[in-house]
Amino acid sequence: MLKTAIFSTLLTLTLFLQACSKSENNNSNNTTANNMISKEQYTLTGLDKKQYVVTKELNGFSLEGAKGKVVIFDIFATWCPPCRATAPHLSALKKKYKDDLVVIGVTIQSDLPNQKLQDFRKKYGADYTLVNSSQNRLLVNAITKSLQLGNNFPIPIMVIYKDGKLVEKYVGLVEEEFVNSDIKMALGK
Repeated sequence: MLKTAIFSTLLTLTLFLQACSKSENNNSNNTTANNMISKEQYTLTGLDKKQYVVTKELNGFSLEGAKGKVVIFDIFATWCPPCRATAPHLSALKKKYKDDLVVIGVTIQSDLPNQKLQDFRKKYGADYTLVNSSQNRLLVNAITKSLQLGNNFPIPIMVIYKDGKLVEKYVGLVEEEFVNSDIKMALGK
């Protein structure tokens, strides 16, 4: 009698769990289909008040209006010494590659006054697009998640994409020559 009761309980539990598992698979498939229909987009506001639309793609992120160009997202903070040291190198690369390269500095700091970002630009030579938007952190989280960097990631993080595909990522301070080499490769030069 006890064996029958245990067997019945196990059978019921197994059927219940299989049903939940099957339902979860169906929901997973629906979620995947929905993601294919509606892509994640982030609208960032630059210091120049221009809007920059970033779309999460299958293999990375793309910037609206940057087809055929290399796009670098520099994830930084104004208080970070390695981030400060990176700024003039990114400016030099932007100047060198002109219209073939877009550099977007995305601060991780919330509620940062634009003046503080302007001061950073002036003091550290960040002569490229800096964005200060409520969606900055959402984009940063999406990028770091796609790179599997975890929640407590170090900065700076520099991520290079071309046409929505990841070219290279750097965590921490990096030599300008390495970034230059990856830009050349992505542009086919």
